[in-house]
Amino acid sequence: MPDLDDGESMEMQGSGAKPYVLKNTGGVYSCTCPAWRNQSVAIERRTCKHLRKLRGDKAEEARTGGAIPEKTRTKEDKASNEPPLLLAQSWDFMSDPTGWWLSEKLDGVRAYWDGRQFLSRLGNVFYAPDWFIEGLPAEPLDGELWLGRKSFQRAVSIVRRQDKSDHWKELSYVVFDAPSLEKPFEARSAFIEECLGTIGVPHIRAHTQEQCKGIDHLKQELARLEALGGEGLMLRKPGSKYESGRSMTLLKVKNFHDAEARVLKHLEGAGRHKGRLGALQVELPDGTTFSVGTGFSDKEREAPPPVGSTITFRYQELSDAGVPRFPSFVGVRAEAAPIGQASGTATEARGKIKPEASAEKAAKPKVASSPGTAPADVRRFEFVDGKSEKFWEIGRTGCDVTVRFGRIGANGQTQTKSFSDEAAAVAHVNKLVEEKTEKGYKEVR
Repeated sequence: MPDLDDGESMEMQGSGAKPYVLKNTGGVYSCTCPAWRNQSVAIERRTCKHLRKLRGDKAEEARTGGAIPEKTRTKEDKASNEPPLLLAQSWDFMSDPTGWWLSEKLDGVRAYWDGRQFLSRLGNVFYAPDWFIEGLPAEPLDGELWLGRKSFQRAVSIVRRQDKSDHWKELSYVVFDAPSLEKPFEARSAFIEECLGTIGVPHIRAHTQEQCKGIDHLKQELARLEALGGEGLMLRKPGSKYESGRSMTLLKVKNFHDAEARVLKHLEGAGRHKGRLGALQVELPDGTTFSVGTGFSDKEREAPPPVGSTITFRYQELSDAGVPRFPSFVGVRAEAAPIGQASGTATEARGKIKPEASAEKAAKPKVASSPGTAPADVRRFEFVDGKSEKFWEIGRTGCDVTVRFGRIGANGQTQTKSFSDEAAAVAHVNKLVEEKTEKGYKEVR
């Protein structure tokens, strides 16, 4: 293994933009990474993953007198350990996917193999048993710890344990990329097939990829997987390189459905939408009520569909309670009578509900305050454990951060906090997302 002579130093790239400096001073090794700096032990007994990568585990354990006990990691530690994952954008249901690589979107736990251990998206360690990781290469891999369709919460409960339990026998590690291999996707896929083929264990395998033959092929495959309980599809651009962050070379595909609902109420906006429409409270023909808070233009928020009108909205699926998930406004059905009513005069139709404002006033509504308002362009997280079904949403507009939370299917409560600058607002968003993710919430949009 390589080493550093007395007084010698070297740089090693971490997950951040600036490399860390490793140094040997009279046999005392140091690193500028937060994990080394924040250890509460004598400096001669400190180590970190960068020193271990340079010198090897055995050399570092011999130098420090044995393995250093795990300490509670600080937020700075976690940030330094976050793997540089490639994240997906959403397919627009219009772009031609012909020739792109098609695979199932697994409803599991994203896991980055760094050559020694599994890391979550936030850099937390998943403590897999030794037998589970035996044979995995020193080369980083990107994949999913997967139990099966509709088994996400069970998978989360297993990987979050720290006892390397036999429950891992229920899981598979499905690999779909090799991040550090600076080659086109096809070459990385071939490397994964060859590498994992030598391991020869059923719980570690390469993810199945096929070339998309066109939009019809994609929609047929999406319908087939949805009928089996699958979450959706992933599209990978042919010849693309692995890059950190969200990229248009990787697209997620989830189906949405169109439906109609009657407007019951205007809900007040928050942040940049304060003083105008934040969401519509609407009703389905069966009496189910919920709010639609996305899909509106600024003009539509200034002059929203009047109470009593019928709107068309798009949604992904129905919850167990029959509530549309991720509803998005499409338009007003001006030619249709309100949902659930026979055709008749406008007066008869309006008599079925109590409008909050006339059509004339609706052009510039005085929006009613409601705790169920959701900001536009939000990130949504959900937690389902068999006993409770909760959602949590967060969105940022400039220096304002808005969160909405509550029971899935309900409007929930909304809170907005303002900061002195956008950097502070971004930091606050990252902090809250990290806290929710560590509690088992899964991002769904």
